[in-house]
Formats: sequence, C-alpha cells, structure tokens
Amino acid sequence: MPEPTAVLLRDHTTFRLGGPAQHFYAVDSEADFVSAVQRADEAGTAVLVLGGGSNLVVADDGFAGVVVAVATRGIAADLSDCDPTSYGATCGGVSVTVAAGEPWDDFVARCVREGWVGVEALSGIPGTVGATPIQNVGAYGQQVADTIASIRTWDRVDRCQRTFAAGDCGFGYRTSRFKAEPGRYLVLAVTFQFKQGTLSAPLTYAELLAGLDVDQLGRAPMSAVRERVLSLRAGKGMVLDPHDHDTWSAGSFFTNPIVEAAAVPPGAPAWPQPDGSVKTSAAWLIEQAGFARGFGNELVSVSTKHTLALTNRGGARTSDLLSLARQVRDGVAQRFGIVLEPEPQLVGCSL
Repeated sequence: MPEPTAVLLRDHTTFRLGGPAQHFYAVDSEADFVSAVQRADEAGTAVLVLGGGSNLVVADDGFAGVVVAVATRGIAADLSDCDPTSYGATCGGVSVTVAAGEPWDDFVARCVREGWVGVEALSGIPGTVGATPIQNVGAYGQQVADTIASIRTWDRVDRCQRTFAAGDCGFGYRTSRFKAEPGRYLVLAVTFQFKQGTLSAPLTYAELLAGLDVDQLGRAPMSAVRERVLSLRAGKGMVLDPHDHDTWSAGSFFTNPIVEAAAVPPGAPAWPQPDGSVKTSAAWLIEQAGFARGFGNELVSVSTKHTLALTNRGGARTSDLLSLARQVRDGVAQRFGIVLEPEPQLVGCSL
C-alpha cells in the first residue's frame, strides 16, 4: 500500500474547488485499490473514490476521511471468440475489458482508431472509464449502457468481487444500480461489446447530424463524428482547457428533469418516455427563468457558452458555487414548479 499524502482536493477536480483530504491515496493496482478501501471500512472511516474529478463538488472544508484516487490501467481486446449462442455475443464484434482508472476520452479515441463502434459520440467527456457506468454517462444520443456488456466490482458489504451483466446494472437516464446504492460497489473494470467498422452507430441527435455527411441509416465515419463532437463540446466550454474558465466546471450541473406531460411548460422541448412521462430541457428552463449565459459575478457564473454549466471564474469557493446553484434551482422552481436536481456528486455539502 502507498503512504497517504496531504492534498487539496481542488487540485483534483475540474471545478478546481474543495478543501483538504484527511488522507489521500493514489493507487495503480486493483489490489491496492481494494486494500485502501477495506482498511478504511474496517476502521469506520469515510471513503471517497476519486477518478478524474469531473463530477464532484467538494466542500470548502474538504473531506474528513480517506480519498482513494484510482489510476489503474489496462485495455484488453478479445476478437477471437464468437459464439452466437452465448450471452451477449456479437459475431464480427470485439469484447474490450478496460481498467477503471483509464481516462475515458483516451479510450474513446482508441475505439475510433480501432474501429470499435458505439462510443464515438461520447468523445471529449472528462473522467475515467470506471466512473462512466455509475451515472450512465451519455451525450448526443449515445450512452455507455448501449455498449457495456458487464462490470466487475468489489462489493464493500459482502466483501467479495461481483460481476454484473449489463441487464443487472439498472441502467436508466443518468442512473444505475451503482448510483442507487452509493458507495457499495467499487468499479474495478468495465467490459464493452462493440461492433466493428468504420461508420458510427446510427445517429439521431439533430445538432450532431447537422454537421455530418450521413448515409441512409444515419451513420457517418467515426473519425468525423468524433471531430464534430469535440468541436461542439469545445464551443460549449465542455472540453477541458486550463486557460478557459468556462471549462472550470462539472459539465452539465443539472439533469434534464423527467416530469408528467402536463407539467411541461408551453414551448419547452419535450421527449416522451416509455412510461408516459416526459423529459424536458433543464437548459431551456434555466434560460426562460431569467438566468442567461454569464449570469453571476466575478467569482462564479453560468457559463458564457452553455447555460447548463456553472463555472468557477478563478477565485471562487465551493460556497460561492452552491449559492449560485441554489439561486438557479429556486428560480426555476418558482417560475415553472419544477425542481432541478444536480448532476455532480456533492461531497460534504448540499443544495
């Protein structure tokens, strides 16, 4: 086991906010990962598992417990077995098992190079592979659940490894069984099942389609899809840049709310759900409630590029960010009767 080090969590989050960690371990093996968490569990000490820090809001007081930063590496592709009768098999495809600590966008870039189809529209998203299943990361019409075959975990309650097939992961819009039972499972590795080819999965997202030459099935060269997505995300301040304060954020701060059809305001975007409910646009609600791009002050503001992102302008504290988030949430609730839910994990703080 490595020795703990003293760090400020603001140096490990994309918001660049957060106080000190009481204990901080950087681990590069599964054995050290599990050991660090087990030792803390046995001592009754709180644990925070840290990947890329892109989905965290950490309190100014920091974290009074053990922070375990996961830096495990490894990508193993299996193209040899193709038994159509086995669970989850896809002939002409590839099964790829990825260590939890692998950087997500590096993995997506490799998928595009190798012709592994299905995550190209998820380009530019910060964080690690192990974090993506927890909230079923998605963008531009794709979500990781579309290609995940199984997830290998460490169960902190039963103290054993458990592997979940995709159908047992409880995937939904920005959720999973791992988010529903926070902290119970440590994601050790994720196995994806990809089709192979040079064209993307069929695309349905209008903003993305507008910049691509697609075939009759809505497919485009994967490399072109990746370039288009990176361009779109950069234009919204969603590609990390240390010199651009619009990227000092956690991406979308609020999830798109799912409400009863009658609750959708006139003129708001509406995407019907299978259960009869409707998903509407948090960004539209925020804008219509009077919070334009750039709304805020010299410390924190709504992004100047994208209404759904709240940003640290360089000298903020977490308390400043939370104050702005409450103002936006309460303003939307007062105007439309819809309470927005935060997408990032709040550590030692709340709205």
